[in-house]
Amino acid sequence: MKRAARQAGAALVLVLWLIALLTAVVGAFAVSARTEHLQQRVQDDAARSQEVARAGVAYAVSRLRADPQRPAWQADGRRYRWRFDDMQVDIRIEDEAGKINLNLADLTLLQAFLVALGEPPAQAQQLAGAIVDWRDADDLSPPGGGAEVRDYVAAGLPYGPRNRNFETPGELQRVLGMRASLYASMRPMLTVHGRSAQPDPRVAAGPVLTAMGLDAEQVLAQRRQAEAAEQDGAATPALASGSGTYSIECSIVDGTGRTTVTRAVVRDSQNAALGQAFTVLHWEQGMATQ
Repeated sequence: MKRAARQAGAALVLVLWLIALLTAVVGAFAVSARTEHLQQRVQDDAARSQEVARAGVAYAVSRLRADPQRPAWQADGRRYRWRFDDMQVDIRIEDEAGKINLNLADLTLLQAFLVALGEPPAQAQQLAGAIVDWRDADDLSPPGGGAEVRDYVAAGLPYGPRNRNFETPGELQRVLGMRASLYASMRPMLTVHGRSAQPDPRVAAGPVLTAMGLDAEQVLAQRRQAEAAEQDGAATPALASGSGTYSIECSIVDGTGRTTVTRAVVRDSQNAALGQAFTVLHWEQGMATQ
């Protein structure tokens, strides 16, 4: 009798352990399935947002072109709102001609730009010279500052100036004397895609206007007045007449409230054989915030 009771008890314990094990397995499977579902949903939302961003870039380029049926958008950084595939898309367009070209700007403009951003004149002169030294092929620094190979070696860096044009604005971070905070301030107003040594004051930002010797507050106030007049219908929007190379930023809010930002630099290259096409020079995507 006792033996039978012990066997029954052992069987009951075994059954309870099996039930517990099966519960754990089912629970783990449910958690795994839910995690995979959420991951797939995030990937699907991201893929959809990226495709909407591509549509936004193409639409922005089309709105920059002259069209008698609708006013052209302006490449001066103002925000335009557009809806596509039930998604809200905020679009900002900047003409690259309004930015400082790292490969074409002269020492005077670079120095004035750094001063406009708050750098002391002596440091601005030194850093502007280092920027020029990075892209030129000689071993001579401009008067008052600069940085050649010997200076990088003395600073303990394992590299020297590239002695060729900047390939991207991000390369500026390797220039001797550049700080992360200063680069962050400069980056929105820099380009390597513009075609002129002097920025276009019609679309340049405040510090760039100051560096060019213009009254930035006055110029920006005039722009705001013109934009307000256009929005009120008191003035006819001017047809876009930009350089043809633009930075386009698309901010997309999906159904979950997450915002995805895509940034592109494009060159409008209308071609009769290919249709009204454009060339992508740079593309960044996948930067999302909740």
